Amino acid sequence: MTRRYAFQTVDVFTDTRFGGNQLAVFTDAEGLSDAEMQSLAAEMNLSETSFVLPPADPANDARVRIFNRTAEMPFAGHPNVGTAYVLAQLRPGKDRFQFEELAGLVEVRLSADGGAEIEAPQPLSLLGGVPPAAAARALSLAEADVLTATHAPVRASVGVEFVLAEVSEDALARAAPDLAGFRQGMAEAASDADRFSIFFYCRPPSGPLRARMFAPLSGTWEDPATGSANATLAALLLSLTDEPELAYEALQGAEMGRPSRLAARAWREGDNVRASVGGQCVPVLEGVATL
Repeated sequence: MTRRYAFQTVDVFTDTRFGGNQLAVFTDAEGLSDAEMQSLAAEMNLSETSFVLPPADPANDARVRIFNRTAEMPFAGHPNVGTAYVLAQLRPGKDRFQFEELAGLVEVRLSADGGAEIEAPQPLSLLGGVPPAAAARALSLAEADVLTATHAPVRASVGVEFVLAEVSEDALARAAPDLAGFRQGMAEAASDADRFSIFFYCRPPSGPLRARMFAPLSGTWEDPATGSANATLAALLLSLTDEPELAYEALQGAEMGRPSRLAARAWREGDNVRASVGGQCVPVLEGVATL
């Protein structure tokens, strides 16, 4: 018997259709197997696809599973922002959601302007360094392009792991993924993660922080907007200061023609550093998958 599963797509971290990061949301995924979710995510061929399921705890709003093209994610930024935006259209009057995810509970606050802010499920964890030469090789850059005055390249997480690296402004535009460099970097990182994703950024003299993210080993050559990585960076940058909080705007995706604007925020909570990321959404498509 044919089964039908409705989905919607939204562009996340933008107020302009065909900008930002694309997301497909299956609004009622009950009955789909793990393999079917993975196959649907691969078929959608987006950075991530989210699947909404009933929560294990009725105090929460939903269980949300997130898949990239090749594997399930414990947490991701733009899928949470986009999923909350879609569910808010189906559940009028809701201005806050709490999602169960592999990395923990994710709180999402909706705004009147069509956006949402998510709080990362975990405090900042620093997981080890990555040699500047290894990061440079993966990005097709010279080692001198990777800046270390603020921090050396580092593996960090607020729910999902990234390599964070600062580069010069001109290097940001020149970078391109080097598959051999990514494979070598993943082998050298001694990470338990099944992915090696590099989020690299520069801080121009004026305007927003600029960023890009490559994860070719998990099927994303370049990501237009990476909410979880932006939240991780905000937490890292705050941790390097004595300030109680930090907030700034980031621009990602401009180099690939899908500019995304993200509001990143971090704050101290006891001995931990927590972070959030937010932005707007635009609806694009509605459809039905048949299985």
